[in-house]
Amino acid sequence: MAAELTPLAVMVLGLTAERPMHPYEMVQTLIARREDRFANIRAGSLYHTVDRLLARDLLQVNEVERAGNRPERTVYAITAAGSTALRTRLSAMLGSPTTEFPELYLALAESHELPRAEVVDLLDRRLNAMSDELDYYRSARTQATDRGVSEMFLLDIGCRCATLTAQLDWLRSVRARLADGSLPWMDHARRGESAPCPLAGEDFSAIVGTPAHHASHTTHTEDVTT
Repeated sequence: MAAELTPLAVMVLGLTAERPMHPYEMVQTLIARREDRFANIRAGSLYHTVDRLLARDLLQVNEVERAGNRPERTVYAITAAGSTALRTRLSAMLGSPTTEFPELYLALAESHELPRAEVVDLLDRRLNAMSDELDYYRSARTQATDRGVSEMFLLDIGCRCATLTAQLDWLRSVRARLADGSLPWMDHARRGESAPCPLAGEDFSAIVGTPAHHASHTTHTEDVTT
């Protein structure tokens, strides 16, 4: 089975689908576009990604640039196989949910281990940070739109804004209920006595339809690079 493309490999193929580039230009372009919102961008990792894509014939050498006494720079272009691999990976990413483990969900599931007042304070910190993040992406989207950037290049920003807005609304509601005492908390009961039991497997057993990412307990992911 062919190794799946990592997020960085997808970005490299996406860049070379625009035009041939040398790795240093790839790094600078990704940073300039703030595409570190998708994955960590390190020069070493990107060069390694290029080497692996080249070894799989998903990239090819387009030319070797020589300018005076400066070191040679190899410019890479996407191959037909690379274009196919990119489209295949994007189709899978868009159409098939994969198992993801956001820390927020785990923190919420176990937050009853903390005192009510502390959770309120921590949620205030998170809400402030998320509000700043939402403002950041809204501003970026507005500026890009004002520059004439097509919406098709801003879909991830739109999804981020919608997700952040929904999470902010829900977390504010939970924070308010914790603050006014209307949300029951562990400090209302002594452990081992009247505290409610957590979710159990049977709570999900009667649900019609199972999310695709829960169909198996493991997800097969082989990186094409680090």
